[in-house]
Amino acid sequence: MDHKNSQSASYAAAGVDITAGYRAVELMKAHIARTKNEGCLDDVGGFGGCFGLPLAGMEEPVLVSGTDGCGTKVKLAQLMDKHDTIGIDAVAMCVNDIICCGARPLFFLDYIACGKNIPEKIAEIVSGVAEGCVQSGAALIGGETAEHPGLMPVDDYDLAGFAVGIVDKKKIIDNTRMAVGDVVIALPSTGIHSNGFSLCRKAFDIDNNNPELYVAREELSGKNIAEALLVPTRIYVKSILALLEQVDVKGISHITGGGFYENIPRSIPDGLCAKIDKSKVRVLPIFQLLQKEGDIPERDMYNTYNMGVGMTVVVPADQAEKAIEVLKAHGEEAYVIGEIVTGDEKIDLQ
Repeated sequence: MDHKNSQSASYAAAGVDITAGYRAVELMKAHIARTKNEGCLDDVGGFGGCFGLPLAGMEEPVLVSGTDGCGTKVKLAQLMDKHDTIGIDAVAMCVNDIICCGARPLFFLDYIACGKNIPEKIAEIVSGVAEGCVQSGAALIGGETAEHPGLMPVDDYDLAGFAVGIVDKKKIIDNTRMAVGDVVIALPSTGIHSNGFSLCRKAFDIDNNNPELYVAREELSGKNIAEALLVPTRIYVKSILALLEQVDVKGISHITGGGFYENIPRSIPDGLCAKIDKSKVRVLPIFQLLQKEGDIPERDMYNTYNMGVGMTVVVPADQAEKAIEVLKAHGEEAYVIGEIVTGDEKIDLQ
């Protein structure tokens, strides 16, 4: 689209540069092109993103949607002036949720609010969104960049997204089939992911740009704290889709805000309980450091963070070995952390 005649000196004087928006779109087009899949019907820039539904072989197609953001992790990205991975987090938070229903992500839309539209920075953010879409197989079919002068500081921005996936109704994950003796398998996380950053900021004094954030740490394999915290959320879509084709999966939980105590029970039916052996949880060093620096009780850690487990799946005991084999073939170092027992609390963490 030709925007050479579209400009407003008055609007620019008020703090909104529409020409910067056009430049940002041009810079992000190459990133968006990487995400195109079989459903894409048009290019970005129209009033709506059009997508053709892949219905072949489905008896009762069901659309599954999810929306989320990155929380205050964006504050750390801004502090480090590193903006090319936060978009992965935005996608991950959405697609990891909808895969819990068994749905394959189809497309994604992003929303960026900023104090000032700096085209290169916006394009850098979108490059991360595109990478997340590639990792999950979703197409980036649209979005919005909103400039908010006077409402947000010039260097500030926030990022959120929205994903839609599809699943045949008969293949929606049905936890009513869960039974005593089923096994709980953990899929490792890459780190903090995108939840609990307000507590991280307090524990590590991030808002005051604590110099200790940038000191290389042996316990973090040579990374500094800031780098370890900014590692993007792992996207589990392709490994879970592969698992669903070969194993009877009865429940999936994405371990986000609220940690084990809030998220594992969401996939457990009434009358049953996930009995988790804490000694089997492979807690990542960043969580150990966070707990120490913030003087945080262990119970609070497991009620806030993933502790090294980004997703859990429940499968029959006689299929656990096969499940781990499939997941490892797709890059997940999966392992057993518990079993399903009778109970009213839905989770028993010992």
